[in-house]
Amino acid sequence: MDKEMLRRQPVAQEASETSLEGLDDAGRLSLLRALEKKILWLATWTVHNANHLRENKDGLKVGGHQASCASLVTIMTALYMDVLRPEDRVAVKPHASPVFHAIQYLLGKQTREKLEAFRAFGGAQSYPSRTKDSDDVDISTGSVGLGVAMTSFASLVQDYVQLRKMTSRGAETGRMIALAGDAELDEGNIYEALLEGWKHDIRNVWWIIDYNRQSLDAVVQDRLFGRIDSLFETMGWRVVTLKYGKLLEAAFREPGGKHLRAWIDSCPNSLYSTLVFKGGTAWRAQLEADIGEKPGIGNLLARRDDAALARLMTNLAGHDLEAVLEAFHAIEDDRPTCFIAYTIKGFGLPLAGHKDNHAGLMTLEQMETFRSANDIPPGAEWDPSAGLPLPPETLESFLNAVPFAEPSHRRTTAAPIAIPDNLPHPTGGEMSTQEGFGKIMAELARAGGALADHIVTTSPDVTVSTNLGGWVNRRGIFDRHDKADTFKDHKVASMQRWGMSPQGQHIELGIAENNLFLLLGALGLSHSLFGTRLLPIGTLYDPFIQRGLDALNYACYQDARFIVVATPSGLTLAPEGGAHQSISTPLIGMAQDGLAAFEPAFVDELAAILAWSFDYLQRDGGHAPRGEAPGDRNADVDWLRDAEGGAVYLRLSTRSLSQPERDLDPALRRDIIRGGYWLHPPAVGASLAILCSGAITPEAIEAHQSLLEEMPGVGLMVITSADRMNAEWSAAERARQQGHSTASSHVERLLAPLAPNASLVSVTDGHPASLAWLGSVRGQRQHALGVEHFGQSGSLQDLYRHYRIGSDAILDACAAACLQRVMTSGVET
Repeated sequence: MDKEMLRRQPVAQEASETSLEGLDDAGRLSLLRALEKKILWLATWTVHNANHLRENKDGLKVGGHQASCASLVTIMTALYMDVLRPEDRVAVKPHASPVFHAIQYLLGKQTREKLEAFRAFGGAQSYPSRTKDSDDVDISTGSVGLGVAMTSFASLVQDYVQLRKMTSRGAETGRMIALAGDAELDEGNIYEALLEGWKHDIRNVWWIIDYNRQSLDAVVQDRLFGRIDSLFETMGWRVVTLKYGKLLEAAFREPGGKHLRAWIDSCPNSLYSTLVFKGGTAWRAQLEADIGEKPGIGNLLARRDDAALARLMTNLAGHDLEAVLEAFHAIEDDRPTCFIAYTIKGFGLPLAGHKDNHAGLMTLEQMETFRSANDIPPGAEWDPSAGLPLPPETLESFLNAVPFAEPSHRRTTAAPIAIPDNLPHPTGGEMSTQEGFGKIMAELARAGGALADHIVTTSPDVTVSTNLGGWVNRRGIFDRHDKADTFKDHKVASMQRWGMSPQGQHIELGIAENNLFLLLGALGLSHSLFGTRLLPIGTLYDPFIQRGLDALNYACYQDARFIVVATPSGLTLAPEGGAHQSISTPLIGMAQDGLAAFEPAFVDELAAILAWSFDYLQRDGGHAPRGEAPGDRNADVDWLRDAEGGAVYLRLSTRSLSQPERDLDPALRRDIIRGGYWLHPPAVGASLAILCSGAITPEAIEAHQSLLEEMPGVGLMVITSADRMNAEWSAAERARQQGHSTASSHVERLLAPLAPNASLVSVTDGHPASLAWLGSVRGQRQHALGVEHFGQSGSLQDLYRHYRIGSDAILDACAAACLQRVMTSGVET
């Protein structure tokens, strides 16, 4: 590959003579072209430095995506240096991360040290991350397609807070913009989001598709984009196709130009990519062979040498700054718009067009040629003005005047909403936690106030069956437009009084759990994106968490704040069979970072957890954990990271339990939040304890009652959060390893009264491993009961018996534990 590929982008020739005063369109375009070239250099050098020049102690390839970066440089230059305003939000294509960081570096929002440490510990992240990067990332990307879909839901949230007049006065409406690779359009979540966006009539969304016709391993099929435009148009989007740059458009007006255009339009992607890589000589040979006899083609080719012909044939609109700027600035309304920008993967680099270029890296020799093409002196690789044909002060003045770089707080904040210590809740009688949740929400809706006004709920078509109906009846469904309840207008009796209006506080979704978690992610970032505090609650069936697990993980990675209420859980929906019975979700709750998981047994526990959760969603590290006084045992070390806050997962049940008659004092409420408490404390030195969680608690109580006559000291612990107890124990273990010898955790203090060689029997309506770690806390033998296999239809009693989590199975486990204790230690029981 010769230098022609390295010099295809036009270079500003007169920028050094141009001052910003009175800068005309041509002068501005010249400056932008100079910056376009500089951004490509910085992005490429960042990856090169990480792989070839920085010490790599473990010997693993650092990686980076020089070719994927190059295909988006023009578009990102146009956006960040000219088009974007501070209120706009962007989800950058993951593999274009070095381009993003290069732009942030030029705008003064990224440091050289971070660029030099790209993909190293503490450096700029591999993919843009709003929680891990120090520069101005709006929406994290990395899991393919989710960032694209996220912009659609961010637009819906922007509509929600603006139409409900929850934003500050004068707040501007921003555009939610996604930069997507064409291969990302294979991801189903994009189309689920596209359909949901159409239902909600979303506005102010741009999806810019980097159509370089290459995926990780191959060239994208030609037929793909024959359907994409019609699909978007069907969903109400405007489609703008950016195919030809200004050079090609001019050539098409020459004699023979219509034949050249027809040839390009019919050229297979694979052949086009091959010719891009091979260069001008190959282009000439192919064109002469295919259309050389067409009138005008001979002269059209003869007027250009090989380098000029290569520049012409690679002058796609996605690499033509003038064409890109014209297209972006032509959009003046809020209709959602899809830009299909034809590009070349690796444009401007010797990797351009090659089907293996996705993970390819330029060699040392290629980089030296690239350095020469960019006029970068050795030692000046990171200098923002090196190689640019304009004075540093002109560059600085221009960058300071970039609209997107205007002084503003793009990461907004919102004042916290006051939360009561406890929430009104029903007491006594029999009730399930799901029913209790519905009653608590209905009472909040009735009572009103700031807390209720900032709650927003959402559900994927299971609103009624997850007990949100009472809340929705009082608070209504959100819609951009007022819509009448036809059943009500026609006097047809219905339990659901679901009026739709911009003042509604429930967002109803179709059956797509991925959309639920993406919307929760967007709602849970409203304080940071739009300056409005929301307290989002999403409900779904517990087993279907796994349908949206990628999006749930993605929302947590963004540090979005929300409550997900999953119900029914476990075997409790027994007649409906294994498809609606969850097994692994307690383990998901424990393993998912950024998510505090609870499984209350009783409604008063749920009320305390919900009150705590509303506060937890709003924490940002700026205040001490709620309920933790300065003199408390662990106030100096936040074992649970409670000061930082996060999202919350509540695993609820449809099984009605007899509710305890009690008032939760502050100590018991604190124990519930920290993960568990003794429903029946053990005697000091007791040799046996039963530990239970959630809806299976009645079986544990029954087994415990059976044991009391012969073993009056046996304890019964209710575990409200295996996740929280395990996290605190693990943190205390690490602290002791690091010299904090007095560190202790809640679970260690709870188990302290038991004999050192006591036996534990745990039971949960989920995978037994979620509680099986408890024996390790003090080195005690444990028998862990739970569900390990897909369920089947049947009565609750039959299924509890079959899967051995009922009271008889608990007693059998207790007997086996006592027998083992006798056999191993000779202690009489």
